[in-house]
Amino acid sequence: MQERTTRLSRRQLIARLATLGATVPVASALIAACGGGQATPTPTTAPAAQPSPTPAAAAQPSPTAAMATTPTAQQLSGTITIDGSSTVFPISEAVAEEFQKKYPQVKVTVGISGTGGGFKKFCNKETDISNASRPIKDSEVEACQKSGREYIELPVAFDGLAVVVNPQNDWVDYLTVEELNLIWKPESQGVITRWNQVRPNWPDAPLNLYGAGTDSGTFDYFTEAINGKSGASRGDYTASEDDNVLVLGVAGDKNALGYFGLAYAIENKGRVKIVPIVNPKTGKPVEPNLETVNTGQYQPLSRPLFIYVARDQADRPELQAFIEFYLDNAAELSQEVGYIPLPDEAYQLAKKRFQARKTGSVFKGVEVGVSIEDVLKRE
Repeated sequence: MQERTTRLSRRQLIARLATLGATVPVASALIAACGGGQATPTPTTAPAAQPSPTPAAAAQPSPTAAMATTPTAQQLSGTITIDGSSTVFPISEAVAEEFQKKYPQVKVTVGISGTGGGFKKFCNKETDISNASRPIKDSEVEACQKSGREYIELPVAFDGLAVVVNPQNDWVDYLTVEELNLIWKPESQGVITRWNQVRPNWPDAPLNLYGAGTDSGTFDYFTEAINGKSGASRGDYTASEDDNVLVLGVAGDKNALGYFGLAYAIENKGRVKIVPIVNPKTGKPVEPNLETVNTGQYQPLSRPLFIYVARDQADRPELQAFIEFYLDNAAELSQEVGYIPLPDEAYQLAKKRFQARKTGSVFKGVEVGVSIEDVLKRE
């Protein structure tokens, strides 16, 4: 149990360092992560911090051996490149770390350039897998078509988007979707600037906003769920693709309100206060957590997270082994790094989709709140 706690802390540290542009060796590979909204260079390999494991050491079972797939007779080797969403990064990094314990001759690099930046690299055939915190957009579909890149879309976990305020804020008890729309819609720019404009009994104090940058999948999902159209948002707020920047902003501003991924909000509880959101169907305020996201109570700010796999690379033995390992272990590892596992049936359906090499997107344009299993069964 102690070892699991230590490993989790290390993964969280890597995720935090990644958003600052640091590079950290993980097992026998480098996980290179560059934060911010600009596209980042393809991760490069640094000198190994530790020698490669000896055959005897490699033969020792790891703490996660029970969840690993049966080893292949072939000695796998090669390089797998992943880039994209900072939200999905901790999951893919955790999977890469465990995979490399089993296959030390395979190097897996995981970078962060945001969902949009990741798709640019992926459609340019610079990466094998693209992490995404939203489904692929029409413009990205067209870019992949132009380059001849087909993709296999696989959901890997759930995340909730958290709306947060400063811990000193003692007036916000909950927010409705209508109130969030009033705050964030484009027409509110320069108009809704004080708390008492949202509710008359709230203080006549500045309403200082913090939210995801426009290259972030979080921005796309939040604006679609709250404002009815992806990308529709006021622009007069502090924006960043780095969730830690947003945490620091809200933590240091009594009049702040912001939004970002639930995992980061939970990790920083005490520095920020999570606001319950009224479920439009039930009329009841619901605080986001593992249970309320997994059971569908927290709406409409729950979302699936994805990886997109290059079809032209999917038959490579090392990549095939990695994807099957990912789907076999995503439930445990996603929860370990603060996300919500999909139902078991969803992972099985995703695995069948990969094994059948089904290309294209079934999630693009899907309405908010539909179950993962129902979407995967539509084909």
